[in-house]
Amino acid sequence: MTQLPPPSTKKLGLVIDLDTCVGCHACVISCKGWNTENYGAPLSDQDPYGGDPTGTFLNRVHSYEVQPDAGAAQLIHFPKSCLHCEDAPCVTVCPTGASYKRSEDGIVLVNESDCIGCGLCAWACPYGARELDAAEGVMKKCTLCVDRIYNENLPEEDRQPACVRTCPAGARHFGDLGDADSDVSKLVAERGGFDLMPEQGTKPVNKYLPPRPKDEMPEFDVLAPYLEPIAQDGKGFAAWLDKALSALPGGAK
Repeated sequence: MTQLPPPSTKKLGLVIDLDTCVGCHACVISCKGWNTENYGAPLSDQDPYGGDPTGTFLNRVHSYEVQPDAGAAQLIHFPKSCLHCEDAPCVTVCPTGASYKRSEDGIVLVNESDCIGCGLCAWACPYGARELDAAEGVMKKCTLCVDRIYNENLPEEDRQPACVRTCPAGARHFGDLGDADSDVSKLVAERGGFDLMPEQGTKPVNKYLPPRPKDEMPEFDVLAPYLEPIAQDGKGFAAWLDKALSALPGGAK
């Protein structure tokens, strides 16, 4: 079995704002595109244009309707990918050492040349964040775009995960969550960021920011003065049209 390294000082990860995410799936598409063309085996699709299409994704967005105790229901879009846990059970259960956690930055990766596709890591992950690629027979997972973030051939603004770079709503943030002074750590502290399923004891590095309370709809009596007709006796075409429609069966009285 693979051993976890000592906890690293640097903890690269994502902070996802559930209040800002609009569920557009741009992060899903950009992730699929980048990781199909670059790191590891391509992310395959099976029967993509048939009646039962399936495929491998490193990032998915789930949508839920939430009914609070008071107020209107809210639609929450919940992106999910590998959380790069500090105590990653997917690593310690791997029989070949293919799953491992980097000591320099805490990123959890899979050495696909050593993966035998046994699926134990997917079974051990409480978040369902690993997927077995049906074409290659190897386990796939979020890499935090490790081939982008350290690539000095890219402009500095592009040295972040593809999902973060693409998000049109600014709902995804990337940085060092081991540094209390980093932008992502400050964001977590300010907004009350939380761990996903902390009772599992995996100590996920990625954090989620909760949705903010939504504004209440104004009472209709507040708007009533603005809904009064501007003139009682209309003139011109608008007045003629109103009379003509009123004369029709079922028209306005």
